[in-house]
Amino acid sequence: MSDVLTAGFLPLTDAAPLIVAREMGFAAEEGLELSLIKATSWSSLRDYLLLGKLDAAQMLAPVPVAHALGLGALGGMDVIAALNLSGNVVSVSKAIAAEMQAAGYGFDFTDAAAAGRALIALGRPLRIAVPFPFSMHAELLYYWLDTLGLAAPQSLSVRTVPPPLMAEAMADGEVDAVCVGEPWGSLAVENGDGVMLLPTSAIRQSAIEKVLAVRSGWAEDNPDLTRKALRALWRAASWLDQPEKREVAAEIMARPDYLGLPVDLVERGLRGNFTISPQGDLRAAPGFLTFASGAAGFPWRSQAAWIGMRIAARTGLDQAEAMAAARAVFRTDIYRDHLRGVSADLPSASQKLEGGLDHATEVASESGRVILPPDRFFDGTVFDPD
Repeated sequence: MSDVLTAGFLPLTDAAPLIVAREMGFAAEEGLELSLIKATSWSSLRDYLLLGKLDAAQMLAPVPVAHALGLGALGGMDVIAALNLSGNVVSVSKAIAAEMQAAGYGFDFTDAAAAGRALIALGRPLRIAVPFPFSMHAELLYYWLDTLGLAAPQSLSVRTVPPPLMAEAMADGEVDAVCVGEPWGSLAVENGDGVMLLPTSAIRQSAIEKVLAVRSGWAEDNPDLTRKALRALWRAASWLDQPEKREVAAEIMARPDYLGLPVDLVERGLRGNFTISPQGDLRAAPGFLTFASGAAGFPWRSQAAWIGMRIAARTGLDQAEAMAAARAVFRTDIYRDHLRGVSADLPSASQKLEGGLDHATEVASESGRVILPPDRFFDGTVFDPD
């Protein structure tokens, strides 16, 4: 008889590890019945988890950190794995795109500095939608524009819009731009409502995006369920990182129970091959979405520290205290304990310089060596968590 684990997700391409773990049988092979619940917004998903209606949930990486800093109600969370690296796009409305093109910007999809300067040069207050106040969408957006000289978020009008409603918000003229996970950026293009400006991987390569979150202490209280869940998700993520599997993954995820969109739209984000405008302009974003390779599932405490530092700086909290609290939320100890013996990448260290790799680099791991992907910030900044 299988153990049952109820997990929540939002209809996003980067929910793939949870969906594939269930649909391709990886959970069942671990003795786990994985029951998936689709939520409509990040706030509802967070509340379902903290109120005990879910055992685990796909979660925006900054949300558990914000709770650890006292910026959330209902209780705390532990991050027991990363679900993916990168996976978001910045898109602008047709009107904004036309202004940028008239000014000579070519939408090359790779140069974050040029894209940001072209956007700022419009000289107007920008209304930008993000899916949640505490999200990597928001953190990378603020980092990008602030670095280029536009005080963010102070000089922006930032709106919270659930991902499935982003395209509609641009179409209705409620916002000038959105930062959102796929396939919702592609839907805006397909509907003729927006143009993709750049992937957030152009702002920071290999940034943590979604995580698997549980209530504080849940993993210690349920070690068997935790082990089965982590192993099933690791197997699903490893399967997903085989390029030839992503077409099958897109077909699964396009079903009504999951994303409910055409297979082609889902596959664009999985492959990193985009149609960026209603006119059919094509762009590629290599490494747009990673699930397993290069220790993608490892919840680095330095990633949490960067998030904690950024949130603290914006909200007036003590940055050193925030970084310490954030580190404690990313449970590398739980991840290591349950994934030893299954060939998972387990780096020897729990922290690293964030933004310090401009090329794939070998580092020590518990089984020998692991190759970490480039993780450069667009401006070359390196964050030392110590």
